Amino acid sequence: MKFTATILLLAAATSNAFMPQATPFMRTNTVALNAEVTVASIKELRGLTGAGMMDCKKALIETEGDVEAAIENMRTSGQLKAAKKAAKVAAEGQIIIKSDDDGAVLVEVNCQTDFVAKDGSFLAFAGKVADAAIADKPTIEELKEKFEEDRVALVAKIGENIEVRRVQYVEGEKCSTYIHNGGKIGVVVAGSGDDQVLKNMCMHVCASAPQFLSPSDVADEVIEKERKIQIEVAMNEGKPEDIAEKMVAGRMRKFAGEIALKGQPFVMEPKKSVEEVLKEKKSDITSFIRLEVGEGIVKDDGPSFAEEVAAMAGGN
Repeated sequence: MKFTATILLLAAATSNAFMPQATPFMRTNTVALNAEVTVASIKELRGLTGAGMMDCKKALIETEGDVEAAIENMRTSGQLKAAKKAAKVAAEGQIIIKSDDDGAVLVEVNCQTDFVAKDGSFLAFAGKVADAAIADKPTIEELKEKFEEDRVALVAKIGENIEVRRVQYVEGEKCSTYIHNGGKIGVVVAGSGDDQVLKNMCMHVCASAPQFLSPSDVADEVIEKERKIQIEVAMNEGKPEDIAEKMVAGRMRKFAGEIALKGQPFVMEPKKSVEEVLKEKKSDITSFIRLEVGEGIVKDDGPSFAEEVAAMAGGN
């Protein structure tokens, strides 16, 4: 019996030696791309993370289609999160004003939502940026570079895009400042005379948003552009061209005063101009700056999912 069993084992071993050996299955990157990274998986990851289509595709390629592993990689990458959030429009935020003996600075720092604009970490960051601005008077490019690492870290912590957008400096014998609506609008007026008068002028600038200091400062091209617009409006109302031009000539004499601070009716005493009030109070204004959060930013909801898929397909 032992001899028979030994013969059988030797026969089995001999036959196996001459049979083709199976090689281990190795999945190539091409197979992983085609089999694992699908539009459905990209859409799933996008819905779970809020990341862009191309970011999701890249993350899934790196993990061979493993959604959970892709999420973990994205969570541990603050740089990736900051890059993803950078595509979001930051039109909320704060205007921060700091002043010293030489003047004042206004800094606009943006985020995406009003909720984050009131967050302690965001306000602390904005305050640090403004402190650096008043101390060293850097350009906006220098200010952005100085705080880029802090900005990226805050984006990773808060989860919204954050931008240091603008910095403006005001110099003068005396500077008065005003913050409106919790930091939505910031105004600095430089001048001389009564402190309360200058503070009231800050509130006037906040409410009336003048574009120039004096009517004489209004550029000729600004007046000419407005004149052409007003003539066209009058002619569209049926007025002959010669009559329209005479009507507009009268309007244009008021136009420069309407957009210049000293020519505007003072909000607290509308029967007097700002210039008249300043003379009465033996005060003067030499310059001013008004910044409003988000002004000039075009909000865009971004491409739809279908548009992102089409763009991704086109990129391939």
